[in-house]
Amino acid sequence: MVETKKPVLAMDTAKGLTVAHINHNPVTQLQAKYKELETGFKDWLAKQSLPVEAAVVTATSSVQGAAIGGLMGTFTSDLSALQPPAPPGGAVSPQAMASLQQAQALSGGPLIQARNFAVMTGVNAGISCVMKRLRGKEDVQSSMVAAFGSGAAFTLVSGMGGPNLAANVVSSGVLFALMQGGLYKLGEKFSKPPAEDVLYSKTRSMLSSLGLHNYEKNFKSGLLTDTTLPLLTDSALRDVKIPPGPRLLILDHIQREVELNKGKGGRRT
Repeated sequence: MVETKKPVLAMDTAKGLTVAHINHNPVTQLQAKYKELETGFKDWLAKQSLPVEAAVVTATSSVQGAAIGGLMGTFTSDLSALQPPAPPGGAVSPQAMASLQQAQALSGGPLIQARNFAVMTGVNAGISCVMKRLRGKEDVQSSMVAAFGSGAAFTLVSGMGGPNLAANVVSSGVLFALMQGGLYKLGEKFSKPPAEDVLYSKTRSMLSSLGLHNYEKNFKSGLLTDTTLPLLTDSALRDVKIPPGPRLLILDHIQREVELNKGKGGRRT
């Protein structure tokens, strides 16, 4: 009688269903499709001339800013209703009128805020694009120039300039630039890995690929940096208290990897 293997078939069927469920996950498919479209759009944009790239970046950023501003305007529209109406002409000082205009600009409805944020984000993105293309890099100077332009444009379009328009436009631009510069430097400080972590980048990648990332601290405790990878021995890994199983995986990986195995004739024990 032929022996059947129903449990194996059942297990294989279950695996197939699991794989099919993962592959047909609508959220995963949507994320992958969005990533593909985003990559294709960026590749296409990088091939365009500077005017075309700047125009497209400005337009798309303006749309995003308008959406954010419109959403904020729905929350601040109630504040505009609480503001007292402006007195008849001639009955208010220029300083009071400027303060009233500034309050209206910050607490306007969805359309007003959408306009303000569309101009601010569009100008910022457009200037950033031009500066990056001209200078070949994106740094704090380019970021501050873009912020100055967006601050000045926001003051102009929102009506916050007051009686001394030129001075307020410049001061707003300088304020935006200083704030952006500070945020850029702060983000740069926190996003940059510690100096010692740079010495273990290849080690970290190797351990992650082997599922042994928990042993990164062992490498650091023994100062086994990336430059020591081709020289690693079983005794060296034992000295930093790595168990036998992970030691075998690490040494086998190093032996197989050509880049990590340069200058090493064979496995040392």
